[in-house]
Amino acid sequence: MEKSVFKVTYSVDEMQNAIVQIIEQMKNSNWLPELILSINRGGCIPGIYLSHRIQKPHKVIDIQLRDNSATPNLSVLNNCVSVYKRVLIIDDINDSGDTFGLIDKNLDNSDCEIHFAALINNKTSKTEIDYFGQLIDKSKNPVWYVFPWEKWWK
Repeated sequence: MEKSVFKVTYSVDEMQNAIVQIIEQMKNSNWLPELILSINRGGCIPGIYLSHRIQKPHKVIDIQLRDNSATPNLSVLNNCVSVYKRVLIIDDINDSGDTFGLIDKNLDNSDCEIHFAALINNKTSKTEIDYFGQLIDKSKNPVWYVFPWEKWWK
């Protein structure tokens, strides 16, 4: 029998706490980025918060696999890794791992050190990430997170 998925609202406070945890994890690993690269759309707001908090520049890469069948344009990503030596790529959730996996697989050869972060990391994702605010296991608890920027007008 398939488990039903239920929706959980993720608050701004939870996002801010996750960002603080991500920063602590980066500091504990002795690594800080020169650039924050957010995945459009879910990673934009966390990326901006993080950028302001650690005072690093911020850019956006447009990859929307869930609702869009168009091939992503990775030119922004490849331009960034040719200019910067340490780039953090952030999204709201590392769910299946498809988005982070696509980025990792399509990086041009460079000596840029790329790290991945998400507010929420699904333990059963096929792509491992470096930093996260919350660890979940969707195979045991199939939750659909609704982030503040997805429902503010309702």
